[in-house]
Amino acid sequence: MSETPPQNYHHQKPPFYRDAVVVKWLFQLGALALVVFSLWFLASQARDNLAARDISTGFDFLSVDPGINLSEGIDTRPATGGRALWVGMVNTIRLATAGILAATILGLVVGLARLSNNWVVNKLGSVFVETLRNIPLLVQIILYGAILANLGDLSYDSGWDNWVIWSNKGLSIPRVFIADGFYQWAIFMLIGSIVARWAYKSRQRQHDETGRDTYPWLGSLGVLGVFAVIGWFIHPIFGWVGGIFGAVEDGISKIPEEALQAVISIIAILLAGNWIRNFLRSRRTPGGSAQLTDDDKFRVIFSGISAGLVIVVVYVVWPGLSSWIINSSSDLFGVLEDKFGNGRSGGPFGADRPEVIKPGKFEKYGPSGLTMSIGFAAVFFGVVFYTAAFIAEIVRGGILAVPKGQIEAANSLGMKRSAALRTVILPQALRVMMPPLGNQYLNLTKNTSLAIAVGFSDLVQVGQTVGNQTGKNLSVFAIWMLFYLACSLTISVVVNFFNVRLRIVER
Repeated sequence: MSETPPQNYHHQKPPFYRDAVVVKWLFQLGALALVVFSLWFLASQARDNLAARDISTGFDFLSVDPGINLSEGIDTRPATGGRALWVGMVNTIRLATAGILAATILGLVVGLARLSNNWVVNKLGSVFVETLRNIPLLVQIILYGAILANLGDLSYDSGWDNWVIWSNKGLSIPRVFIADGFYQWAIFMLIGSIVARWAYKSRQRQHDETGRDTYPWLGSLGVLGVFAVIGWFIHPIFGWVGGIFGAVEDGISKIPEEALQAVISIIAILLAGNWIRNFLRSRRTPGGSAQLTDDDKFRVIFSGISAGLVIVVVYVVWPGLSSWIINSSSDLFGVLEDKFGNGRSGGPFGADRPEVIKPGKFEKYGPSGLTMSIGFAAVFFGVVFYTAAFIAEIVRGGILAVPKGQIEAANSLGMKRSAALRTVILPQALRVMMPPLGNQYLNLTKNTSLAIAVGFSDLVQVGQTVGNQTGKNLSVFAIWMLFYLACSLTISVVVNFFNVRLRIVER
């Protein structure tokens, strides 16, 4: 019986239309082309429909005088539509920033009150939370606005001995502001921060080596306080820094635009090349370079394309970008030169009380003091109280999430309740609290758009007025969306930064 000779089986490469890699790339490119075509089709249809209905679009209104007056802000008679929208943005940012700070402090206090063993304090916190978080925010804003609008007329004896003045024209409280010498004093504080950090590490090292209580935080704060006091009196010695900023301003203004374009392009190429090199190095194995997956190849290609897009933007899409960077940078250093000028020898801070003046027939608030209009105060109290009710529950839940053994361990060491709360409970509760806190900050920022209900000149109210004047409502809507998207992304980045820092590092 003869044996069948062995057959040689050769691996044959499948045709390209059956190759897994080719099929993956074809599907990805096809999906990308479909998305681009869909966006182009929708944009063209929207353009044709808007043209058929004689609805104008574009952003030329940003450089045209809208002919409007604003109730409050950094500019009550803006010369252009862009300036008017910028005033609304600044008002919104001010309202959101102050609201986040106040809501966080109030929410922390109410949250701790909800956990208090004192029956009265506990019930007061419960009433605050259960009442305010179940009433719609818009109703609260309108209610606060109605209450403030029905206060008495403004007079010289309004309020608490002229420290807090309230009337149907708004609220005014003492104001602390940055004075002429603040920027020179800030240099002292920067140097003091470096020395204070060194003192903290030194005392912490002594504690680790000897076990004695060296109070690193107390020592570092003491060093910083010494620098603050000394700098308060001798800060004018740093007036010469203004000359350095002036020289930098002159040097930047002389940079050729073509040179800056080339530098930006080279930096983009170097950054992309460095990222690709580090990425390939991270995929390298002891036996050599590892085979890249399709996703890895896509990342490398995308990095190179990104550098190419930067070059296209610099030279083709926005050739004036380099000129804008040069002018903006030069103006920035010009402002710093003025802030650090030798003529600015006053104190770092100043303070003044609110005042009532009567330039004509009617009284009004003077320039001193921190004055809130009826609209600003109504929205401020509304978003603060409403958001604080939710933050209080987040604080309460975060503290209850701390293992009971941690609290018992702190009590066994004889720690006071305040010390245990500050050093043991809250640091661990923050890990649980940060993500929902970020959501509440986002909600507060977006809820400021309800200011239109009480006539406060936030971005939405100003944008609606500008849109009615110019007929460019769609363009205004686009600016609204981009602004609130930028605010949301900024808050998310800040919250995620602290969330990563608070994360437990596993060994």
